[in-house]
Amino acid sequence: MITWRRGEVLAVRREWRGAVELTVRQVDGDTDGGAGGASGAPEFRALAYPELVGRPEVGDTVLLNTTAQTMGLGTGGYALVTAIPDRLPADPERGPGHLVKGRYTPLQAVVLGVDEQDSPHHAVLRDADDLDAMPVVIADLHSALPAVCAGVRAVRPEARIAYVMTDGGALPAWFSMTVSALRDADWIVGTVTTGQAMGGDLEAVTVHSGLLAARQVLRADIAVVTQGPGNLGTDTRWGFSGVAAGEAVNAAAALGGRAVAALRISDADPRERHQGVSHHSLTAYGRVALAAADVVVPDLDEPLASQLAADVATLRARHRVVTVPVDGLDEALRTTPVKLSTMGRGLDEDHAHFVASAAAGRHAAALLPPPASP
Repeated sequence: MITWRRGEVLAVRREWRGAVELTVRQVDGDTDGGAGGASGAPEFRALAYPELVGRPEVGDTVLLNTTAQTMGLGTGGYALVTAIPDRLPADPERGPGHLVKGRYTPLQAVVLGVDEQDSPHHAVLRDADDLDAMPVVIADLHSALPAVCAGVRAVRPEARIAYVMTDGGALPAWFSMTVSALRDADWIVGTVTTGQAMGGDLEAVTVHSGLLAARQVLRADIAVVTQGPGNLGTDTRWGFSGVAAGEAVNAAAALGGRAVAALRISDADPRERHQGVSHHSLTAYGRVALAAADVVVPDLDEPLASQLAADVATLRARHRVVTVPVDGLDEALRTTPVKLSTMGRGLDEDHAHFVASAAAGRHAAALLPPPASP
């Protein structure tokens, strides 16, 4: 189930919040899966999370999980550092926190939950039960996050946006260069990692407690809920991680939030099931979501407009289908502090995908009360 290799760190390539990217040369084991270096031994792009394994330095021996390379999986092309065996990090100071994430795996980690008894926010969250009608934008793919933020900022640049990360894709929030860049640019006020996801500014057990933390602790005006980078799918009706988008609609509604459903739309995806409105959105919002949401349809040109109208027809029985104008959204999308990309396609290659997410952000911003007078 896991392909193990031992490697030597040749270079530190770059760093972002919570992650270090390395060049590592394999020093033992089979030679499949890596590009050969000058010595003939395979070299890998590798990723280390210092909070879990310590910070690797040039010359360190590292243990690697190279399963993704061996199987050709789309996990960013990285070997993952699992240990620095000759230079283990010092034991962390014993402190508050008893939430275990990555439970019963070799890299299980104890974190301080935002709402647990030792948290400074426990008193606020102990009986918290209401989002005060906060708009909650829900999307299938992580690539929607910066586009939603761009749509919000096009209307209400001062709005406080929190990211609530589910565990359907990457589990460490540190994997996401997008989250790091959005945080550095003050486009989001913080990340709440929920379920088995970890590494956010706040840690929560469920999407429900994560949404409450976004509202009550981060003081968010708008929350965006989507999985981390990556997406699991099996080309079946129900076997995909985006099913959780429908469950997030239910969570937002249960807590008195205003669920805003961002559609996964594409006119560039070669797979028929993802053309127009993806079956991921139709299943998650049409079958899993039992509460009503504002389903946002971007007002696009023909022939895509007619296709979208037909695709969402079945959602009207349960949801409020809202058509949102897209004027100015292209310009807003081009201001994002990250490079927009979905399934390897950028803004110009899959324009409808990003505009649909930005339209959801625009609609969520329109639901906010007017800004206070100066």
